[in-house]
This record gives sequence, C-alpha cells and structure tokens, in this order.
Amino acid sequence: MNTTLASLVELLSEQNLLAASSNLTDEALATPVTGADCDSRVAAAGHVFVCKGQAFKPAYLQSALQKGAVAYLCDEDRAPELAAVAPGVPALVATDLRLAMALVSAEAFGHPDRDLTVIGITGTKGKSTVSYMLRAILDADAAYSHAAVIGSIETYDGVENEESHNTTPEAPDLWRHLANARSAGLEFVDMEVSSQALKYDRVVGLGLDVACFLNIGRDHISPTEHPDFADYFESKLRIFDQARVAVVNLDSDRANTILARAKRCERVVTFSATNPEADVWADHIDPGYGYVTFYAHTPSWSGKVALAMPGTFNVDNALAAIAICEVLGVGRRQVCDALLYVRVPGRMELLFSPDRRAVALVDYAHNKLSFQRLFPSVRQEFPGWRIIAVFGAPGDKAYERRQDLPQEAAKWADHVIYTEDDPAHERVEDICQQLVDATPAGTSYEVIPDREKAIHRAVELAYAGEGSAILCLLAKGDDAYQHEGDRFVPYRTDGGVFQEAVRDFAKPVE
Repeated sequence: MNTTLASLVELLSEQNLLAASSNLTDEALATPVTGADCDSRVAAAGHVFVCKGQAFKPAYLQSALQKGAVAYLCDEDRAPELAAVAPGVPALVATDLRLAMALVSAEAFGHPDRDLTVIGITGTKGKSTVSYMLRAILDADAAYSHAAVIGSIETYDGVENEESHNTTPEAPDLWRHLANARSAGLEFVDMEVSSQALKYDRVVGLGLDVACFLNIGRDHISPTEHPDFADYFESKLRIFDQARVAVVNLDSDRANTILARAKRCERVVTFSATNPEADVWADHIDPGYGYVTFYAHTPSWSGKVALAMPGTFNVDNALAAIAICEVLGVGRRQVCDALLYVRVPGRMELLFSPDRRAVALVDYAHNKLSFQRLFPSVRQEFPGWRIIAVFGAPGDKAYERRQDLPQEAAKWADHVIYTEDDPAHERVEDICQQLVDATPAGTSYEVIPDREKAIHRAVELAYAGEGSAILCLLAKGDDAYQHEGDRFVPYRTDGGVFQEAVRDFAKPVE
C-alpha cells in the first residue's frame, strides 16, 4: 500500500498524536510520501521533513522544501513560527514529536524491517565487538555483503557507508538506512541499540527478530542522559518489548531481572562463559599474546573456537554472536572461520614497537564495567609487564565516569596519564582535575591535556623503565575526531600517534 499524507494523518490520529494540521487540501492529502528526514542535508523529494532539536533553524525547513519535501512535522511550540516561514505548505503538528517522528518514518519508508532480519544488540559494554563479530560471520560465506551494520563505529546499509556519530541514529535516519538495506538486497541488519535510542523512541515500531542483552553496569547517568541507574536499566530492558527472540547473558549483573523481562519474547536463548546450564556456554578458555581460544557448546554443535584478539572477556562477546547465530541457523564452520580472522576497529588492537619494549593496546573502554574487564585481562595476558594507562572522560555527560575510572585504573596501572576525551563544552583541565580528585592516594599519575602529547609521554615512560610496558590507550579507539564544543575536530587516531612516538624512542632492530 502506497503511503500518502492522508495515511500519515490517519496514523497520527489513531495514536492520539495529532495536535493540529494545516493546508491539507484534498490534493495535498493524496500526495504520495516516500520517506522522512530530520537533516536538511539528506532531505529528498517526496519526503516529510521533521523540524526538531534545539539547534533547529527555519532555514533547514526551507532547504528541505527546495529539495522537494512535500510536508513538515513539528511540535506545538514551533508551529506558529513555521507556518509563517512556509505558508501554504502541508503541516502536521504532533503532541509528542519524538514518538510521532518514529511512527511517521516507519510508515513513510514502507516498513522495510518486515523484509529484513533485524538483530538488535544492547548492553553497557561489548555492543560494537559483538556487532562486528556477527557481521563477519554473516558475510563469511559470500563475496559480497549480506548484512547492514548500524552502530557506534560505522554505518553501512548497502548504499551509504560512513563513520557514525550516534550509536543508534534518529528515527528518520534509521528508517532510511533500513530502506537502503532492503533496496540493496541485503538480508540482515546488525545494529547496536543504545539506551538513549530506547528511552527517546528512536526505534519505536522497529520489529527485532533477535534482541541480545549483553550486560548492565552504571553508565550514561547525567542530566542530559539518564537521571539514575533505574532509568538507564529500564530503558535497556525495553528492547525486549519489540523482539521475537531474546538472547541473554547469564553472567550479567541483574540477570534474573533481565531474564524476567526477556520472557515477553517468544523464545529465550541464554549464553555464559561460566555456566553450563546456559544454552550456549564455554570452557577450556586459554588466553595468549593477541588471541584467546575456548571450547564452545551449543544445542547444535561443540568445538574449539579461536579469536584473533586478546581479552578473555571477548569470550563473552563471541558467545553472544554464537548464540545469535544459533537462532539464525548459521552453522559451526561459518562461525569459526569468521571468528578466527575478525577484526574490530579500535577494539583490543595490539600495536608493537619494533623492539617489543612498548606495546599499545588501543580500545574503546570508557566506563567502569569495561575497565573492570580490561585491566584484569591485561594483567593476566601480560604478566610482569608495566601498565601505563592513558584516558580521560567526556564532557557534558556520564559524570560518574570521573569517579569510577580513576578508581578502577588505580587498582591495576603502574602509572596513569589523564588527558582529553571528547570534552565537548567543558574545559579539559576541569575534567582532568575531577579525575585527579577521585584518584586513590598513592597512585602514580600526571595530567597532560593534549592527547597526542600524553601518548608521546606514555611511550617515553615505557622506554625509561625496566623491561617492557603495555600502554592502554583507552576510550577513543579508532576515532579520528575529537568532540570540541559543537564541532568534531579531526584527530589522528591513538594508534597512529603511538606509532609516530615509537619512531622517536625505539632503537632499530638489528
């Protein structure tokens, strides 16, 4: 059935979301609608344009109309201003703009999720890693892509391929990517689902064939995100309200609560790195320098699995991907072949100096749970090595990290360097001082606000001490930008800066 303005009016009316409308003549109501946008840079002919956000300017609507937008959707506060800016243009005014935007976007793009297998992954830690593992598996048996990926690192939908700024995009962008995946002939959509997306209705109306819940820890608690842990956890749990099958980690904190909510789904599949009562579980976990092996047990197969990345906690991530594949009917060979070679940009990447005096471990670890997993694994896999940690905390959000991260790092690191990490609208020096204030007495640390200089200093310290050192360059991963103010400023990746610094200190290998 073709979507028209009339069908969008009917949809919003049925949901009690239509506060008012204007300029809806019979001719306008019969106008076909083929999509929705909230970014004027991607606005297209035949689409509805959504006027939203504190940074919105009427010029954005004018630009969208020039590109062929057939109507606009706005809230009640903005309606009078826009009526004057765009006289005669069909307008839909919503009582709840976020919810209306999600429902209108799904309808306008023709519900492409119904023609795709959509897997949603949520959790405090590990979403990107599981997503990349799953993508590698789904694409392993073909010369071309089977899976779209939507997440915190990149977005690929068969038409567009770009670096991501949000883990889960706003509803119009999300549904555009789903429509692109359908038109490109992809079979799967492998996506990370953030707590913000679930709380603020970005994924309302999206049918998930599989919803995977990895873990839960305290994070994203601030005036602009979640007011408290209860709100954060409840937002995460909402993923099961729109899923057919749930995949749940039995080793997660509050696993019983997660399982109780997951029972709303038609089927629940569990996984665990410690509990053989799970549907998918592991034993004989054996870490090494840059890899980890284990035996996986599933309802359909058992056998040895090798991961081409360090970190025993990555066994949890691999089991999540294996459990999802068990639901999808993907076999052992395809799973094991892909996991042997999978690489996740900026996740547990090891970079060695030529003389092996300094090794960089580049990872996106950025919250308490990820630090609790990363540092013990580093100590286990690099016994006797000095640990130098370089990290900061982001501006404008997740304020608890400024307390948690120094306290966790101090338990393991021989030296800590506090530096910048997407300061946004705050001063780097102020954030670093809060990190210092939370640092346990006796911890060896220093503050170097410039991140490149901080990494150079870490390499200098590695060569100044005895033996070898592993430099944990944390939170930025493969990011090539720093969020400063309202801008994303180009930044050389941590790995690139490390390799440059090594050239200044490493002696040639004879």
